[in-house]
Amino acid sequence: MSNRLQGKVALVTAAAQGIGRAIAEAFAGEGAVLIATDVAADKLRGVVAKKTLKLDVRAGDDVATLAAEIGGEFGALDILVNCAGYVHQGTVLECADKDWDFSFDLNVKSMHRTIKAFLPAMLERKAGSIINISSVVSSIRGVPNRYAYGATKAAVIGLTKAVAADFIRSGIRCNAICPGTIESPSLDERMAALSRETGRSLDKVRQDFVARQPMGRLGTPSEVAGLAVFLASDEASYITGQAHLVDGGMAL
Repeated sequence: MSNRLQGKVALVTAAAQGIGRAIAEAFAGEGAVLIATDVAADKLRGVVAKKTLKLDVRAGDDVATLAAEIGGEFGALDILVNCAGYVHQGTVLECADKDWDFSFDLNVKSMHRTIKAFLPAMLERKAGSIINISSVVSSIRGVPNRYAYGATKAAVIGLTKAVAADFIRSGIRCNAICPGTIESPSLDERMAALSRETGRSLDKVRQDFVARQPMGRLGTPSEVAGLAVFLASDEASYITGQAHLVDGGMAL
């Protein structure tokens, strides 16, 4: 522990598991005043936070209400981390309108909602770091059967750059993290579903996911969290508008 985030007020969405939980725990370990949120509030048990709250990032009114409550109690956020996301599997031919709409609502519009709600207070204080979880599967690299997902994560990179450009002279930094394939409960669920759908063994499905990384292994949530801590800290004060890869060489 080096207390790189000592006293900084940080809100993390989708903090119950996977990358979101690892970031939340790393922030707390670095001294942040952590507000951990998730749509499944019961799964936040065990997260050491100043507050753990239920938040559905698809509900604009709920996001706005939370921003007002947080502002009244803590003032402006120092750090906002947008982790909520969903991986749709399939090509354009397997993507119904409802799949496309849900993917963009959860993966992109949720970030629009949270940034729009929490940014004004940051601007008043002329400081803030926003970190959006994108993916190497985006405008960086195309992967089979990730049509809607890749489109949403490309949009996240565009959103990130737009926010960075608009507020670069107002003390706001906005960066994206683009993970490769990361160990998580949601990945386990997707591998199990793919095994059932294709009739392939779970081991074979897992091997195919591992093979995408030239390093020959999956990443860990803590490896993503380490990058998030850096981007949230004052060490990254000269960095904004960038898509930062933590992908085991997947984009090579």
